[in-house]
Amino acid sequence: MNSPYKKRAPSIEYVSECQLEIPGFETPFSEHLDPNNRWVKLAKQLPWDELSGIYLKQYRQKATGRPPLNPRVVLGSIFIKHMCNLDDRETVAQISENMYMQYFLGYSSFSAVPPFDASLFVEFRHRLGLQIINEMNERILNIAKASEAKPLEDTSKDDNPTEEVTHKGKVIMDATACPQAIAYPTDLNLVATAREVSERLIDSIYQKPLHNKKPRTYRQIARKEYLKAAQRKSASKKIWRKATGKQLRYLKRNLKFLDKLLDKYPVFPLNKKEQKYLMVIHTLYEQQLEMYTERKHSVADRIVSIHQPHVRPIVRGKLKAKVEFGAKIHLSLVDGYAFLDTISWDAFNEGTFMMEYITNYKRRFGYYPKEVLVDKIYCTRANRKQLKLLDIKLIAKPLGRPKAGANLVRPGERNPIEGKFGQAKNAYGLNRIKARLKDTSQSWIASIILVLNLVKLAGQVPLCLSFSAWVKQILQYLLIEKTQKQNNVFKFSFSCVFQQTLPIK
Repeated sequence: MNSPYKKRAPSIEYVSECQLEIPGFETPFSEHLDPNNRWVKLAKQLPWDELSGIYLKQYRQKATGRPPLNPRVVLGSIFIKHMCNLDDRETVAQISENMYMQYFLGYSSFSAVPPFDASLFVEFRHRLGLQIINEMNERILNIAKASEAKPLEDTSKDDNPTEEVTHKGKVIMDATACPQAIAYPTDLNLVATAREVSERLIDSIYQKPLHNKKPRTYRQIARKEYLKAAQRKSASKKIWRKATGKQLRYLKRNLKFLDKLLDKYPVFPLNKKEQKYLMVIHTLYEQQLEMYTERKHSVADRIVSIHQPHVRPIVRGKLKAKVEFGAKIHLSLVDGYAFLDTISWDAFNEGTFMMEYITNYKRRFGYYPKEVLVDKIYCTRANRKQLKLLDIKLIAKPLGRPKAGANLVRPGERNPIEGKFGQAKNAYGLNRIKARLKDTSQSWIASIILVLNLVKLAGQVPLCLSFSAWVKQILQYLLIEKTQKQNNVFKFSFSCVFQQTLPIK
């Protein structure tokens, strides 16, 4: 029976705010903001309505509770966080202290109250998954292309203006690793950390009425044995191996006691987090025991962090770090805009997925690329054959002896995507992902790619989505449509931009 007092779920609506002009923003010092400030300029240049619409499509409001935050505040805070390479708490503190950032977020006046608690960033990252951010990136590129489009009167000079385009544009592909913020994983440190976690679990589940005598863990002796080897300035392999063996035996003893303590409970007593730690240290013990007994240093799906068991070693062969610990991503660069094709915690050969990335390009834009610029790992015989069948030009080193006029890579052609990686890692923190959960780490990486594209859009398309700019652009093309009677061309040219935002009759 339905209760008459049951509350109805409020509808989630986003109202375009049309950023206040600077004289209308009330500052605590009764002064106007500097119109040349970067946050003031960015506030008018970013496509807030477009991004907010995509964000709200996947949002479901609960029947009770506080109303949702303004999407502009959510997306703007993420932009500020990665733009300035701040942590969650510092981002909230900077927003509450900086009037320019508040203007950027759409505030009508300065407020010293924090916009939200820093812990909500975790929820934001849960909502902004790979699919949502990729959709935002595609919309950003559509906006950029629409602003660069030639007037429709020029299309009348073409022989076949309505001819279907099958190949267009150039795409640059490459992959890189995104290291996590974890300690360098040595075997001794991992086993010692697992031993300490097992000791905490024993303390958590032990109950004197149920288990009588508490098992001895020898934790102080085990800690001294660990520090005796870990604090040495230079230790031989023999010393490290001996210390690792001792820690493994202490861990084996603790796991044995854990099983006995758990058997006394009629119902499994561990919560979800403790159960996860128990499974991780069991798996890590088996892996480390296998490597110890067989005297090897690698194993399948090796755990390199107790607290982030999803992290895997990625062998890159770079001069600075031959092995990196984190996710591996693949980017496709189109007209300076980056698209995140893959995020994987396991190492993968990007060359085997090249045709899948080509298919993604066709899905995004409706046609195949005319040129593909990649490095040697993509240029297998199978990929060359498939690209030739699709009539796609491969700009890479050819097989065998180079021929005159071959599609060789000219110096500096792949620099744009390497520059994107450098910009993301050095300026926006892609070289040190500080999120701890698997999903939030992936969203962290995808958000940095989104910020890269928004920065590119802000510099390329001034005032791209301000209300006056939209009206001016719409009236201009409506006038062209009326004078030249090119209704079909008008609909085709702008359906990708508006996407049912404005009805075209």
